[in-house]
Amino acid sequence: MPSALSRALHAAAFGWYALVLKSLMEKDEEQLPAAIFVYGGPWKYLTFLNLLLQLSYFGLATLNDLRAAKHPDSPLSRGTDLLFSVFVFPVGMFVVVLFWTIFAYDRELVYPASIDSFFPPWINHSMHSLVLPVLLAELLLQPHRFPPTRHALAALGAVGSAYLSWIVWVYLSVGVWVYPVMAHFSSAGLAGFFLVNMSVLASLYALGEQLSGRVWSKELCIDPGATSPRGSCS
Repeated sequence: MPSALSRALHAAAFGWYALVLKSLMEKDEEQLPAAIFVYGGPWKYLTFLNLLLQLSYFGLATLNDLRAAKHPDSPLSRGTDLLFSVFVFPVGMFVVVLFWTIFAYDRELVYPASIDSFFPPWINHSMHSLVLPVLLAELLLQPHRFPPTRHALAALGAVGSAYLSWIVWVYLSVGVWVYPVMAHFSSAGLAGFFLVNMSVLASLYALGEQLSGRVWSKELCIDPGATSPRGSCS
């Protein structure tokens, strides 16, 4: 059964992400710098999609908290475990790591200074910073069962490939890369960039799997030295 702290985290995170998304949707697109929402609107940005992903997870987790006492192993409970382990944790961490890595090198390649007046700092950090401590808190406060690694990576790889295909489609349709950094690569360089990103995403999944296994080895009835946090109590 979820602890009081995990229930509070789920409700607070859901409310916060709802507020952030509401603030974003209320923005007047006419004020945006040219090309920001050209073709596909915000739906082409991984940051925006990740906000929807985080909102969906914490909303479902909050709903599951209300049912956990009567249905501790319900389909909803198993579904939230799957959603968090395979998508929410690795994608959320990926957004934070990739954004701040590129931002530290040259912010114009990922978050041009021209949009600072449109997106205040609190929104920027809500999208690109706060995600990390919230995910780590969730991992520490709530045990999650992970699926077989090969199945999880296959699902994550399929979703990642679909998003990369969407980025390429946007470029072929309007001649504008979703992220300015991509304009600096050759075709071979882009392939390498995409491959590195997919490798980082897979590594972040493995990180979540290992951390969860070490923190919750007793609750999940597994060997903390095992390669994945799965198992069953006898």
